[in-house]
Amino acid sequence: MSTEKLRIAIQKSGRLNEDSLKILKDAGVSIDNGKEQLKASARNFPLEVMYLRNGDIPQYLRDGVVDAAIIGENVLVEKGKDIIRGEKLGFSKCRVSLAVPKSMKYKGLKDLDGKKIATSYPNTVNQFLKEKGLTADLHIINGSVEIAPNIGLADGICDIVSSGSTLFKNNLKEVEVMLKSEAVLAISPKISEERKAILEKLQFRFKSVLNARTSKYILLNAPNENLDNIIKLLPGMRSPTVLPLAEEGWSSIHTVINEERFWEVIDELKNNGAEGILVAPIEKMVL
Repeated sequence: MSTEKLRIAIQKSGRLNEDSLKILKDAGVSIDNGKEQLKASARNFPLEVMYLRNGDIPQYLRDGVVDAAIIGENVLVEKGKDIIRGEKLGFSKCRVSLAVPKSMKYKGLKDLDGKKIATSYPNTVNQFLKEKGLTADLHIINGSVEIAPNIGLADGICDIVSSGSTLFKNNLKEVEVMLKSEAVLAISPKISEERKAILEKLQFRFKSVLNARTSKYILLNAPNENLDNIIKLLPGMRSPTVLPLAEEGWSSIHTVINEERFWEVIDELKNNGAEGILVAPIEKMVL
């Protein structure tokens, strides 16, 4: 029996840490999670979690110290363009944006040409400006960059933005979105074949969890004369399940719909005579 374990890195603390541990839990991986631990093993899966600083993870992947990581795309764009990317995981969504003081009469990117920009993402900013044919004097700050314009250190900033509340508090306005980011599964170029096989099992579980998160199980009653129209609205995973009701002329339909189209589909179902519509979350969805 193999004693090999997949070594996966996640962020030490914060929202990305919580969401990473949640998807592992939802994928049936139980972590012995002690306080202030830098490393923890799974009880029921050949996996070891390493808690690392987000910005250090690309180098650990590159060196083969860890086999995989759950990390923000924005960090890979800045520090790990050579790192292999697997699934997008659908959480920790944010933007990497340029922001300027609210008082600035901003008309377009050219207003930032040659100006001072404070950022923790110099590679991302330089690449973006280069593509636009512009330059800037970058002031690299590791930490809170929002204060820089207020103390005269910079004319604008580049930082990650989620809700925009931090910008608002510092009298800044978001003017350009350079890239949109979310958590992804990143893979070391030095991963062994044995550990790659373990990773593939974990990826299969992740996909089942992610499919479930974006889908709903729906049950409804419908008059038989409208079945064809209703079935066209509900393709399901292969096709809907249709069962006759005790009441003649009616059927029960069971299927899965995508959450993005949920309310639009519900309205169309009602217009076609559907009644008793029940909707339930799906815990796992194995395709």
